[in-house]
Amino acid sequence: MNEYLKIFLSSALIDNVVFIQFLALCPFIGMTADVHKSNGMGVATSFVMVLATVVTYPLYHFVLLPLDLAFLQTLVFILVIASLVQLVEYYLKKSAPALYSSMGVYLALITTNCAILAVTLNSISKGYNFLESIVYSLGTAVGFLLAMVLMAGIRQKVKLAKIPAFIKGTPVLFVAAGLLSMAFSGFSGLIK
Repeated sequence: MNEYLKIFLSSALIDNVVFIQFLALCPFIGMTADVHKSNGMGVATSFVMVLATVVTYPLYHFVLLPLDLAFLQTLVFILVIASLVQLVEYYLKKSAPALYSSMGVYLALITTNCAILAVTLNSISKGYNFLESIVYSLGTAVGFLLAMVLMAGIRQKVKLAKIPAFIKGTPVLFVAAGLLSMAFSGFSGLIK
């Protein structure tokens, strides 16, 4: 159990997908203007991230490796992720139409979210077993959701703050993201 907790904390905080690996910056900047939208995007991406790991791990180990087709893993994983995003899109369209319409083009961008592909590839390259891969993807998903919510909260505060004109808009977002990244690098000694 201790090993699973290390994997979870490491992927969520120490090796955060946004602040340390600098992946998934498009939805991080594009969908954090509103806390509700960032929560929805974070949950949808997290769901796809975990589900993609659950599907791609056995596909790699039980189909691609035995058939000596491991060189196709990136292509196959992208196809799996695209299919899963379509399922999430249909679900959101039926169950939460307001969230679906507010996410707009960013929902389709989950398909090309490099963080999801990185999680599926990293779980294999790190040599994790199936359960460790799921814990790793859950931790990464929580880290992504945390990054989204933190930035959404900061953006709410920035709207009310007096900011010099030369840094208003996107520049202040990148300054805030840089500061958050530096803060998250402080977690590096948390697990040994």
